[in-house]
Amino acid sequence: MNKRIQLLSILLLGVSQIAFSQIKEEKLVLNKKREPEVKKIEKKKTSVETIKNYPPEEKSQNPVQYKITDVPAVSDFKTSTIQGEDVAPKFQGSAQNNYIQFGMGNFGKILGDANISKTLDNKLEVGIDAHFLSTQGLKKEYLWDSKQSSTTLGAFVNSYGDKGKFNLNAEYGLNSYNYYGIYALEPGDVDLDQRVNQFKVNGYYDFYSNEILNDVRVKSSFLKDHFDAQENQASILANLSKHAIEIGKSGINLNADLGIGMETVKTDFAIREKNSSNFFNTSLSPKVTFRKGDSYLMLGSSFSFLNAKNSNDVMEQVKNNKTYWFPQAEFQFAAAKEFKFYGGVDGGLKLNTYGDLLQQNPFIVSDQMLRPTQTKYHFYAGLRGDIDETVKYDVSAGYGKMRDILFYKANDLFNNDFTLNRSAYNFANTFSAIYDDGNVSDIKGSIQYFPLENLVLDGEVQFTKYDLKNYEDIYNVPLLNASIGAKYTMLEKKLMLGFKGIFATDRTTNSYAIEAVPDANAPTGMVYRSTEDKNDKVGGYADLNLSAEYKIHKNFSIFALGNNLLSSKYQTYKGYKVLGAQIVGGVKISF
Repeated sequence: MNKRIQLLSILLLGVSQIAFSQIKEEKLVLNKKREPEVKKIEKKKTSVETIKNYPPEEKSQNPVQYKITDVPAVSDFKTSTIQGEDVAPKFQGSAQNNYIQFGMGNFGKILGDANISKTLDNKLEVGIDAHFLSTQGLKKEYLWDSKQSSTTLGAFVNSYGDKGKFNLNAEYGLNSYNYYGIYALEPGDVDLDQRVNQFKVNGYYDFYSNEILNDVRVKSSFLKDHFDAQENQASILANLSKHAIEIGKSGINLNADLGIGMETVKTDFAIREKNSSNFFNTSLSPKVTFRKGDSYLMLGSSFSFLNAKNSNDVMEQVKNNKTYWFPQAEFQFAAAKEFKFYGGVDGGLKLNTYGDLLQQNPFIVSDQMLRPTQTKYHFYAGLRGDIDETVKYDVSAGYGKMRDILFYKANDLFNNDFTLNRSAYNFANTFSAIYDDGNVSDIKGSIQYFPLENLVLDGEVQFTKYDLKNYEDIYNVPLLNASIGAKYTMLEKKLMLGFKGIFATDRTTNSYAIEAVPDANAPTGMVYRSTEDKNDKVGGYADLNLSAEYKIHKNFSIFALGNNLLSSKYQTYKGYKVLGAQIVGGVKISF
């Protein structure tokens, strides 16, 4: 298995850029003036119409960028969420590609940000990307240390040739924070530190034409944390295709695609039960698409061939070799560009990694039993459209059946010894991944409105209901998420204003009440005893954020960010309070 990891890592150096982790969104930013791509509108990747003979020179002048959009609560105490989505508006133009910015605010917050690139004579672009964010935490809320910091350093290479584009990206990230969410004990001054180091190398090559080899993407990651957990991941995916095959004189075109992928993940933990897992997955995804105008019918399947090994200190190694089949089909009937009816069914296998879990919940204990999540099928139907290039909307509903749905439960004390001299994760302040089978129902809505050339409004809402086999409720998952946003430019684009509101309903969780009780058999004569509440609530919230940036000179700007302006004292996970109202001001130098 180690040889497989090494082989895939070596292959990476010959290809280019892919956003690491499961790609949640892949947007093509083509610098369109009137139809900006907005998050989650028509994002589903299908066999779409091919633009023949796309001019390489034109494509090199408008380079395609692939970005991840992951929107957690902006004022979440996990500091890297600032980089999840920067609500500060960004100026368009070449000057914005090279900038350095610095800001400071309350809670001891320090923000540093830089992106510098240079295009050489041979159309090779090289650059660096750096981010830093730190806060002193909630000193008035906790007697113990709650400061956090996040650092990301990256370098990239972009090349635009006659036949395709090549991207290569290397990135190092360090997140340093504390397990500060202690609600059942009062430990005083203790070391609650957790640090996660992660190095990524990602690659992507995309041919301009969709003839035979469409694109190749590779990703790799090497992770280590403060408790000596280690995870190595590598994957490669090639898309083969033959597009725009005319079927007689019917006006129907045929697109044929075949995705071939391999992924390997090896994870080892060094504390508690010392869980270890090793996954190797090979996938095939054939599909054909019949298209006429904006209407199409896609038929396909996906196959996964999984080799899995799990072990820990309390059980022997368990091996599992299994083949999975998943349906893939989608149709769209375009009655008009304003009304496009669509529906389909899909499914798949997702390898859950320690790195993925830390992105969702950084407060998990460094010892997890990892299992893949299987979506056996997911049916969906919806309506989307574009009204006069002024309103874009997408509304859909779905129903699916899943196995090993991943969510998080709170941990108890790992021992009942009557002492506060215990490990950082041993205060009932961490979480563990748990799994259950069940059904999921979802309703999603998204709308963007462009009333003026310099004004963009957007809104989203998502309702998700789980019906689990063993648990009455799914822990730490809200029933309803919603967001609204706006971006406005004025004074000849010298002033840019932004707004983002994020809303979530109550979440159910488990929690523990801990008390000291006499025990004649204990060395100290006392032990801790826990009582679990399986139906605790973590309240919902409304998180409002504003931003402003004023361009004093073409090379100099000042900015201000206001996060959680209602000072909502909510928790993302039990015990982990977020920062209150935050104001950050700073300067930006563009060149």
